[in-house]
Amino acid sequence: MKLKDKVVIITGASSGIGKALAIELAGRGANLVLAARQYVTLCEIAHDIQAEYNVKAVAVQCDVSIEEDCAALIKQALSTFGKIDILVNNAGISMRALFKDVDLKVFRSLMDVNFWGTVYCTKYALPEITKTKGSIVGVSSIAGYKGLPGRTGYSASKYAMNGFLDALRIENLRTGVHIMVACPGFTSSNIRNTALDKNGTQQGESTLEEDKMMTSEEVARIIANGIENRERTLIMTFQGKLTIFLNKFLPAFLDKQVFKVFAREKNALLK
Repeated sequence: MKLKDKVVIITGASSGIGKALAIELAGRGANLVLAARQYVTLCEIAHDIQAEYNVKAVAVQCDVSIEEDCAALIKQALSTFGKIDILVNNAGISMRALFKDVDLKVFRSLMDVNFWGTVYCTKYALPEITKTKGSIVGVSSIAGYKGLPGRTGYSASKYAMNGFLDALRIENLRTGVHIMVACPGFTSSNIRNTALDKNGTQQGESTLEEDKMMTSEEVARIIANGIENRERTLIMTFQGKLTIFLNKFLPAFLDKQVFKVFAREKNALLK
């Protein structure tokens, strides 16, 4: 088992992909440091994982948009386990509003969590991961390759994350550090329910067809396999691969297709 006894930090571990990944990695023998703002929920997940698997899991309350929290998270991981093998930057928030209507505080919130949260955690974890020649993972999105209407801030934050990790990968070509960007397709998780509207309030319900999406458990298995195989980039769906291909060779055509898709969502923003 390639991940047995590895020490893995997962941000955004209290629900969705982060929680599913914690369970998946525990099943492969990894010890876990679980980070999120929802501390009580996180403690329950850590307790359940330790009861089910022969691994150690600790919960750390952490808001990744706060640099000091990220530094404390890495410090706690080292204090508990003495090393760090893998960092999974999974914490993220989304949005749903047209740019002409959105309060710019929504943009700041998305950049603080999705981009700066990745930068902060990576900055403090990198020296330790360099020692173990471990992995840094960014859970990104196809929105980091193709801008999505009504999600301008989300797309911007994921483009930024992708660019940061791409440059960091090249800087570490000779250090032994593995850097992977994982891009799920639309995933059935809590992220759309908690997506921010134009005023920065959680929208409360998904506007997309959740039953046709990937499950968090499917995404977790693919990411875990990618870590074991030290993959560079994970594009997880045919739709995602087709989007990247069309954006390269037929970008104007793709613009129209993306418009059509989002014009059909519930309570569509596009008319």
